[in-house]
Amino acid sequence: MKNLSENWIAEGWIDFEYKKYLLLAYLEEVERHFGEVKLYPPLADLIKHYKRLKELEQHKDGLRDSFPKRVVGIDYKNIRLHKENVADEGEIMQALDEIIAFSIPTFRSKIDQGKSIYDFIEENLEVEPVGLSPLYQREGYVFITLEKSADVFIYGYQVKLFENSFEKYRGIAFSFLRKETRTLAHTYEQIKLGLIRSNQQLPNPATWRVHSSNAVPLEESLLPVSKRMLLRMIA
Repeated sequence: MKNLSENWIAEGWIDFEYKKYLLLAYLEEVERHFGEVKLYPPLADLIKHYKRLKELEQHKDGLRDSFPKRVVGIDYKNIRLHKENVADEGEIMQALDEIIAFSIPTFRSKIDQGKSIYDFIEENLEVEPVGLSPLYQREGYVFITLEKSADVFIYGYQVKLFENSFEKYRGIAFSFLRKETRTLAHTYEQIKLGLIRSNQQLPNPATWRVHSSNAVPLEESLLPVSKRMLLRMIA
């Protein structure tokens, strides 16, 4: 996917029409992915850009101090240099105002579109345990299945605790193990027994089945939505 640079507003020519062209070209690519029901990475990328724009809007006045300046005199009484802006501050700030005013609602609209697709996928997912569910749920297996398909995509999962300078939060990681085919004789319970035999470190693993009643892209949509849904259920 064609990405939009993290510093797309500051890079190159700071002109409203030019930045609008860059943004609309990027969003056209996002629209193509959404049309194919591919949520990630476009949705996460949109949210990241939107948050940066909101921060820029809030701290826009501080940008004036960063404009390049030249020395035009010396105040000998107060031992201080007199400086003036090299760039035309007024024109640049006006262009930034226009770019920000156009971009924030444009990103917001596209994020809402992505969230609608997300909600549609989630509403058509079913999550259920396979066999008895143990008390220990921090790691185990996930079976991803699709309507009208006998394929079973098997993943190991692990719930992890992440920490930054502000908070602690839970995340979940999936690791692909293999794909099997479900039959009348080879049921989900039989697949689970096979996993237990191959990994005796988890003699009674938590095992979940996430089933989608719609055919959606596995990597770009089904897995990310499944992770969030499963994490909520485990938590």
